[in-house]
Parts: sequence; structure tokens; C-alpha cells
Amino acid sequence: MPTPLGKTLLIANPAAQNGNGAAAAERAAALLGDALGDGSLDVAPTRGPGEAVRLAAGAGAYETVLALGGDGIIHEAANGLMQLPAGERPAFGIVPVGSGNDYARTLGVSTKVDEACAQLLGAEARPVDVGRVNGHWFVETLSFGLDAAIALDTMERRVRTGRTGTVLYMESGVDQLLHHLEPRRYRASFDGGETVEAESVTFAVQIGPYYGGGFKICPDARIDDGLLDVCVAHPPVGAARALYIFLRAKGGKHVRFKQIELRRCRTLHLEFDEAPPAQMDGELIEGTSFDIAVEPAALNVLAPF
Repeated sequence: MPTPLGKTLLIANPAAQNGNGAAAAERAAALLGDALGDGSLDVAPTRGPGEAVRLAAGAGAYETVLALGGDGIIHEAANGLMQLPAGERPAFGIVPVGSGNDYARTLGVSTKVDEACAQLLGAEARPVDVGRVNGHWFVETLSFGLDAAIALDTMERRVRTGRTGTVLYMESGVDQLLHHLEPRRYRASFDGGETVEAESVTFAVQIGPYYGGGFKICPDARIDDGLLDVCVAHPPVGAARALYIFLRAKGGKHVRFKQIELRRCRTLHLEFDEAPPAQMDGELIEGTSFDIAVEPAALNVLAPF
């Protein structure tokens, strides 16, 4: 069967999903190798943080780069591809083997390895947007404050307990809401406009709609509209009310509450009085000042959409 992938590099994280990544990579390599034919698939297992960036940045000779693992390796591979000139970037695809899999939700890619490989082999590449923050790239989510604290705490709990999934995120969320519901003062300028000063409990900047393992924080976000979708939760809000809004966010039903502000922009300059918890695609980012922008149609992504 003809495929759109061509010469393909599969960057795989064997440690993904508490070690299930190794078996998933072996299965994906067998399926993709059979479909692509001899010599058309190279497999590069990662051995530590940051290696997927290097591998993807050096993949200019390939027609397609695939990332197998969780949102972390997808984030790294995308950052590597964005180091290549726009006309030399291979198409990008994912085989999601993680616990959050938010980018997979946005793309409509199955979390079952066999189905994901079949989708990739029959997909067409489509240009999608990528976000930029302080020289880093993100494909799905960037957030500050309580939501970022939940995401980072979830990662720590995952490492410590070996547990995965949305339930773990919700467990962390309840704990953070009850014990760390702290408003943070910020100054923001959207698209170079007048600076707005206010307080936030959470401040999310999205390419796609999801974060936290399926929470639909910006329900109307699209990855190909050339825009950032922003969701800000403002105080005052007590723990009980915050918990109720948090639970409603799973289905995108939080947007009707008066504490929630939604915006769209192409650029955003954001400053906090003190360094907040902050994450991009689940990875830690630090600082008090953030320059954020969208790069429209930056990657050609293989997915059924």
C-alpha cells in the first residue's frame, strides 16, 4: 500500500508510560517497517532528556519524523524540527504512548499503537501552528499558576507512584486547589496593545484545546487558525468554587463562569511579580517575563484530524 511517509525516522522513548515505550516502539517499528519497505525506516531510541531535540534537528535528510512516547518527547521532537529551515522540515507524526496524550487528542490519533500506525500510513500532512515562548516551542499548551503546578505535581506523582492517567491529574488538582490556591499578579499585553494588570489563579495559552490529560481548557482552540487561545481564571474564588470549576473544565463547561476570561491573540507579553509555576507541553519553564507568539503553519503534521 502506498504511504505518504517516505524515508522515515522513528524517535522512540523506551521509558514512556513506565517502560511500556520499549514494547510499543518494537511493535510500531515492525508495523511501519513492513509497510514502508526495506531501508525506509530508521529507529532511534532516546536515552535521556533532550536527546529527541538533537535527533529531530539532525533529521533534515528524512521525509518524515515520528515521535513515539508521551507529550514530553513530542515536545522535544517538535523543538528539534523547528531548528530546521521551514522548507527543510520533514513531516511530523506521533505514536502516542504517554499518560496525558493531549496532542494526540487534538490530532485525533489513537493511543493504541496498531491503530496509530495505520492512521499514519493513511494520513495526509497538514500545516498546523506552533507556539513560541522565550525561544522554546510548544505544540499544545503553555500555562502559569495553579494549572501548571498541577501538571508539574502530576509528573512528580507519576514518577513516584508509577500511576498514570487523568485520575492522577485530578488527584493532584484537588490537592493543589485545597492547599495552594494562590492568586498571582500579572501584566499582559495582547498583540502589542495596552498593558492589562490583574490577578490570576490560572493562565493558560493554548495552540490546541487540551491540557492535563484531556481537560478542555480552551474548547474552541484550533491548531491551524494562526491564533493563540488564552484562558485566564481570576480571583476571588474559594476552594469549593474553584474545585467545582476545575471539574467542569474536563468537558469545557468552565467557560460560563464569571471568573473565566477567554481571549485570542497572535502575540502576548506576560510578566508576573514573582516566578509562577509554569509548564509548556508538560515540561518545566522558569522565569517572570514571557514573550509568547504563534508561528502559523509551522509544521506539516500527519494525522486523521
